[in-house]
Formats: sequence, C-alpha cells, structure tokens
Amino acid sequence: MGQEMDLLWLTVLMFGSLGVLLMAGLPLAFVTGGLGCVFLFVFGSVNELNILPSRIFPFMTDYQLSAIPLFIFMAVMLERAGIIQELFDVVYKLLGGLRGGLASATIVSSTILAAMVGVIGAAEVAMGILALPAMLKRRYDPQLACGSILAGGTLGILIPPSILAILFAVVAQQSVGDLFIGAIFPGLLLSGLYVIYVTTRCYIDPAAGPALPVEERVSFREKLLLLRSIITPVLLIVLVLGVIFTGVATPVEAAGIGTFGALFVAAMHRRLSWANIREGALTTLKASAMVLWIIFGASIFVGFYILQGGQQFVADVLIGTGLGPYGILLIMMIILVILGMFLDWVGILLLAVPIFMPILLQMEFNGLFGLPGPTHGITDPDKAEEALRLWFGVVYIVNMQMSFLSPPFGYALFYLKSVAPPEIGMGTIFRSAVPFLLLQALGLFVCIAFPQIILWLPAQVYGN
Repeated sequence: MGQEMDLLWLTVLMFGSLGVLLMAGLPLAFVTGGLGCVFLFVFGSVNELNILPSRIFPFMTDYQLSAIPLFIFMAVMLERAGIIQELFDVVYKLLGGLRGGLASATIVSSTILAAMVGVIGAAEVAMGILALPAMLKRRYDPQLACGSILAGGTLGILIPPSILAILFAVVAQQSVGDLFIGAIFPGLLLSGLYVIYVTTRCYIDPAAGPALPVEERVSFREKLLLLRSIITPVLLIVLVLGVIFTGVATPVEAAGIGTFGALFVAAMHRRLSWANIREGALTTLKASAMVLWIIFGASIFVGFYILQGGQQFVADVLIGTGLGPYGILLIMMIILVILGMFLDWVGILLLAVPIFMPILLQMEFNGLFGLPGPTHGITDPDKAEEALRLWFGVVYIVNMQMSFLSPPFGYALFYLKSVAPPEIGMGTIFRSAVPFLLLQALGLFVCIAFPQIILWLPAQVYGN
C-alpha cells in the first residue's frame, strides 16, 4: 500500500509539474527532458542515471527514423512545385457541379495530398489558402467550409506515408510497412464518412453548399484533359507506396525514391531552383530537429517513470476498474483525446505508448457484440501478438486525428486560423470541428469493432 501511495504521489508530482510548465509556455522537449533529469537526480540512484544515454542513443541510431526527414523534404518540394494548388483546381472542377462539391473536393484533395506529405500542417495551411476563400466566395456555410478543411487535413497523420506511423513503429518496435498498409482502409473510411456527411448535409440544406453555376462548370472532355496535370504526382505516390507494399524497398529506401521523385516533379513544373531546395532543406531540418528533441526529452521522462514502477501502477489502476479489455481501451482512448487538447502528437506518443502498449498485450480482445476480435482464428502466439500490435497501432493513429481537432489547443484549429480571413473567428473554427470530431469517433469505433478493416489488407499483402 505504501509503495502504491508513493507511486501515486510520484505520478501526481511528475505529470502535475509537466502540466504546469507546459501551461507556462515552455517547449515540450525541454520540459520533459529537464523534468526527467531533475527527477532522476532527486529521486533516482547513481545507476539510474545511466538511463540518460541508454534511452537516447537507440533513437539516435535507429535506421527507420531516417525516413522522417526524407518524407518531410518530399512533402516540402511537392508543395513548392505547386502540386497542391493544381490538385485542388482539378478536383474542384471535377466535383464542383455537385451540391457541396467544393467541400467534397477539399476532402478528396486532402486525401490524395495525405499520400504525398505524411504531415498535416502543409495540408491545413494550403487548403486554408486555396479552398476556404473559394468556398466563402460561393456562399458556403463558413462552419461547413472550415470543417471540411480541418477534417481533410488531419488525414495526413493516418494515410501513408504517415510520419506518426513511422515514429509509432520505432517506439513500439514493429513494422512500418505493416502500419502503412493497415492504415489505408481506415483512412479511406474516414475520408468517405466526411464526404458522405458534407454531401448529405448540402442536399438537405442546399444553401450550406451550393453547386457551381453552370457557366463555371467544365465539360467531360475538359475534365479528362485536366487529369493530365496530376498524373505525375499520382504516379509518384503509387511508386513510393508500391515499393513498400510489394517489399521491393524498405520505407526508408522508398522515402529516398520519393525525395528524388519530388525533385523530378518540381523540375517538370519548372519550380526546381536552389532557393526552393535551400528553403525545403531548412524546413526539413527544423521539423526533424523538433521531432527528435521531443523524442529525447519524453523518452527520459517516461523512462524514469517506468523504472520507478509507473507502468505497473497504471496497469493495476486500469485493471482494478474491472471494466474488461474494451473498457480499459476506452479509458485509454479518452486519455489520449484529453492529452490531445494540450500536447502535440509526438509528445503524446512518447508519453502514452510505452505505458499503454505492454498493458494491452496482457489482455485478450475477443470481440465486441459477438464480432471476431483482432486475434480471432490466429493460433500462433507470436502472430497473435503482431496482429494485436498492428490493430492497436492503427487505432491509436486514428485516435490521434481527434487530438488535432480537439479544442482548446488542437493544432489543426490554429493552422487554419493562421490563414483564415479576419471574419472567420476561433469560435466558428471550434464549432466547425465538432461534427467531424463525432465522425472521427464513429470511425474509431468502427475500427475497434471491426478489426479486419485494419488487419485484412496486411494479411493479403504478406500472406499471413
């Protein structure tokens, strides 16, 4: 009992201090790393100080993390090549004749864009600049316009090549390729839910998303001609993901191919210049350094907590609720959403996954409502664990989408506000996120209740 009380107070002290310092506006990487060092010095032993190099060095030498700067550079170069604007122009001319067509075009463009960039910032900002003025000009409901941009932009964190999937695979010690393949159907599911919602709402209330005037629409022949301008980037997506899914190349090698392809696409569009390459390299350096510093700091913080028995303490508390595996999973999902209101996705990953994953692997998920669970029909214990890891990994990434839209500090909300016209206030943006948050929750439930949405495609690709 005494040890449990000590761990309770340690938990309150560590995470309370973390919350206070973050609310004071200090950077997450230095808060977690600094607190980890302080707690190691005050409460740890001399031997425990070895946690500092032993936690950081494996990340510094992890080969899979090399894919992160490569995919970021690929995304930056495609953006500077003008691909995002061309993509939106093509899709909105294809779908603009439908009610809510511009909002649907935004979501479809964001879905394709997600397969190019792997991060949400570029998609949110670019769509905010291109799509939001176009929809407001045609008298779309501001909340519907903002919501479609917010929801579509968050698909970048789920649809491969997702930077979050790469980082999750490194932390959870599993295959990046499996996560990429497992995330495809959930990503398309969410994209489809967004389009269905937007279309249904606009047919119920035509004023929310009027169709383009007849004189602005293009003929079928012109639509076919428009597709030529996006053939190259689409082929690049197919190439990068294809070499991963077929096993021809690792994700890191595929990222290198994608980077070269992005330079080639930029050259084709006559946007390849030393200035663009330099700016792309600097943007990549800043984004990659931010991710790595958060990894270092959070790994020290969580490493000390786990070393003190924090992981077992959390497991005992969750199992002590008596809610069963799916009830405990629900609590974890709620905790992740709450964390998403205040922390960025890298910090949440490093703080939560090392604690949650071992707890989940101890439990048996036999299915909801009589449906088959993630390990149904798998007799090999190792393969059952692999399936459970893959299922939870994708479920976690789907959940993380919600963190980007969760007020008050969802990152996507502020990305959009940074480029929105002055008449679009934060209140409008917050309200616009609510229906899509509910759709994300629905998509999350479907992925939990029907795990084959995640597991079927990897099984077909790898023949498991």
